Amino acid sequence: MAEAFANWLQETFGGVVSLELLVLFISMLPILELRGGMVAAAIFGIPVWEAFLICIIGNLLPIPFILWLITPIFDWMKKRKIFRGLVEKLEKRASGEKSQQIRKFEFWGLMAFVGIPLPGTGAWTGCLIAALLNMDKKRALLAAVLGVLVASVIMGLFSYGLLNWIISLF
Repeated sequence: MAEAFANWLQETFGGVVSLELLVLFISMLPILELRGGMVAAAIFGIPVWEAFLICIIGNLLPIPFILWLITPIFDWMKKRKIFRGLVEKLEKRASGEKSQQIRKFEFWGLMAFVGIPLPGTGAWTGCLIAALLNMDKKRALLAAVLGVLVASVIMGLFSYGLLNWIISLF
């Protein structure tokens, strides 16, 4: 499925923007983030070190905006009847089970939440939870950056087959 999506992106946008720019954009998107960007970069044949750089930058770009602006944006949206339900749903989801790890361990919990590539984790959700828990923004930023770096190593190993190569050495 990931390969089909990457091929569709390449066919649709390949003539308009570079593959590197597509990977950067994928890495910036919620849900896909760096995890999707690394897979796409591998499928597109982008060299691994270039993919690391592009995906890390793409995943880091939204983090400060989420940490510093999501609370004021949510406050504004809650004052509008049309957005209130959506914001309440997002806040409820972010303060549910997923936030327990971050609430309990704060810095290390946020870093692990962002860094371990599992469904529903990542920089977007982690920073949303950190903002809603009113974590110190600078510490949350550092934890998220470190988490993105951890995720890039894990996803690079899997996306580029480096894990198989390392295992074959032993």
